[in-house]
Amino acid sequence: MGLKIIQSMIALDCYYSLSSPWAYLGGPQLQDIVRRHHVRLALKPYDFQAVVPQTGGIPLKTRPEARRSYHALELARWRDYLGMPLVLEPAHYPKGPPSDPDWNKYAGWMVIAAQLQGLDAQPLSHALLRALWVEERDTSDAKVRIAVADENGYDGAALQALERAPETQATYRANGEEAVALGVFGSPTFVLEGERFWGQDRLGFLDRALDRLRGR
Repeated sequence: MGLKIIQSMIALDCYYSLSSPWAYLGGPQLQDIVRRHHVRLALKPYDFQAVVPQTGGIPLKTRPEARRSYHALELARWRDYLGMPLVLEPAHYPKGPPSDPDWNKYAGWMVIAAQLQGLDAQPLSHALLRALWVEERDTSDAKVRIAVADENGYDGAALQALERAPETQATYRANGEEAVALGVFGSPTFVLEGERFWGQDRLGFLDRALDRLRGR
């Protein structure tokens, strides 16, 4: 019975970066959607800097000043509208030029490692995003990631040790390849039966699409 229930659950994929403030802002609503619709959520962190130039996205640091300033304005608007704390210019984002080219990948690798262990990685993901954008903690630091994981009921040291495991890295690369094939150009992007929903401000459309899908 349990296996049949799992197989019948609607699959929802979330392609995103663990440095995305929009993924942080969308976290609570996504969690609510997953709970209400009983969907099977797959978190798919991917290499944003490698993927989006192939699909039409523009990383923040390379955008013209007009777009960067508007990005900050929109963040402030959504922060206030949602009533969620967020530091517009957190101490550890963006880093540049980074001495460590993987600085914004580690947290995603930890989330992948948690999923590969069969764990619900959504609370960990949101906690890591909150650590960066609210608590101003350096999530590129292994000790910080371990602490955040431990604080949220995970075995942080065990997950951190799996970040560079072959299966974790293969999954991370596969997520990027899938993102390119699907035409993902931003974070977060939700994919439901091949249909893309870009941005936390499109979660309402995703919610309605799930209503229609469940009603079929």
